[in-house]
Amino acid sequence: MTSFADTLEPTEQYFSWVITRYGVGENLTRFDEQGELQSLLAESWEVSEDHLTWTFKIRDGVTFSNGNPLTAAAVKSSLERTFEKSGRSEGFFKFTSMEAEGQTLTIKTEKPVAILPQCLADPLFLIVDTSVNTDEFLTKGPICTGPYKFEEFKPGEYTVVVKNENYWNGSPALDKVIFKDINDQNTRALSLKSGEIDIAYNLKVNNKADFEGNDEIMAQELKSLRSTYAFLNQKGDLKDKALRQALLRGLNKKAYTENLLQGAATPGKAPIPPTLDFGFDSLVDENAYNPESAKEILKNAGYVDKDGDGFVEKPDGSKLDLVFVLYTSREELNVYAQAAQASLKEIGIKITLKPVSYETLLDMRDSANFDLLIWNVLAANTGDPEKYLYENWYSKSVSNQAGFYNEKVDEALDKMSVEFDPVQREKLAVEIQQEIMNDAAVAFFGYETTFLYSNKRVTGLKMFPMDYYWITAQVGIAE
Repeated sequence: MTSFADTLEPTEQYFSWVITRYGVGENLTRFDEQGELQSLLAESWEVSEDHLTWTFKIRDGVTFSNGNPLTAAAVKSSLERTFEKSGRSEGFFKFTSMEAEGQTLTIKTEKPVAILPQCLADPLFLIVDTSVNTDEFLTKGPICTGPYKFEEFKPGEYTVVVKNENYWNGSPALDKVIFKDINDQNTRALSLKSGEIDIAYNLKVNNKADFEGNDEIMAQELKSLRSTYAFLNQKGDLKDKALRQALLRGLNKKAYTENLLQGAATPGKAPIPPTLDFGFDSLVDENAYNPESAKEILKNAGYVDKDGDGFVEKPDGSKLDLVFVLYTSREELNVYAQAAQASLKEIGIKITLKPVSYETLLDMRDSANFDLLIWNVLAANTGDPEKYLYENWYSKSVSNQAGFYNEKVDEALDKMSVEFDPVQREKLAVEIQQEIMNDAAVAFFGYETTFLYSNKRVTGLKMFPMDYYWITAQVGIAE
């Protein structure tokens, strides 16, 4: 397995994903294998006619792994803790009040939130027992309702979870699961082949060769909802739209995905992958690969190689050297970054690569300490792209640190946030995407195919479009 969690505090960074993937955390709602929303800890919900009040019926008979009962009050306390501790939470929705009575939870929002039940399926909103010493979550993990509970946590080495004897939804198939942190994908592949591990996530198409003719290994693949792209920081040299346009036209994304990644990704164009039906084919890419056009744009904007070193200088004559920050735990990100560096050299743009840890990358993103910064993310973490678009390109979003501002995008996102009609939501999403593309704001590299390899004795292992769910109660080992 792989993990990037430094702590097990679910409100820090994206560590809640790890807690959910490890079979410990559960939410009020979840997504199935088709990406459809399903009930989980909430057995039902409804919204008022004015779309401002949501009522959730919390499932009876559920306990936390320590035996404490799951009540509406417990859910309320958990959600309030998340909103208090995580700056990301208000990017999903804002509430004016939250009330609990028996097994009924009532949430009132500032404005209509069409996808509130979907928002609550995001791992950030996993339900924890706040009646215990929550300071211990950092090192011992939260108390949750999932099929497993934490036993041991060694950051950067391994994590051990064991069966939750109090699990409400049947007996988990395994007594214990050990998650080993193996960052290098080739080492993971060798570990699976040798029998050291039973399941390997985040392997790539080139690892198929490692298992050819090996009947002991099973392979699954899925065209995912993940998008890989680079933010272009408009607070620095890339505030110049002409430079951004030239940069994008210098990227041969088709060659990157088809040749370097051996077809394991679809060439990038827009914010939302074609696996979601949000107008991908109708969008016009004015800045598609065109190196001659890129050179012409640079020349006309005053970017000229004055010292003969093969790289253009800025219009004021100073050196242009764009720093491209990437994290090292996903091999394909390095492929994209190196390929982009080589392609842009051909049109005279100098790129310096800066590989860092994921945690450092988050810090650099939040402080806008980059020119380009690679990002790999679910484009529909709520089963819908609204929150993805909001987090990354709404001007007031805490995650939008690249200086992107487009009044039309803000207006369309404001409309989308209160729009319940799916046809109108799609129209707004198309409008938002086209504006982002026209602004040359982002380098969309590709949309990946996800691979999952496992020993054939592993049973019940499935892939999900929302890749929150790794170990479930159904995953077991054949006798």
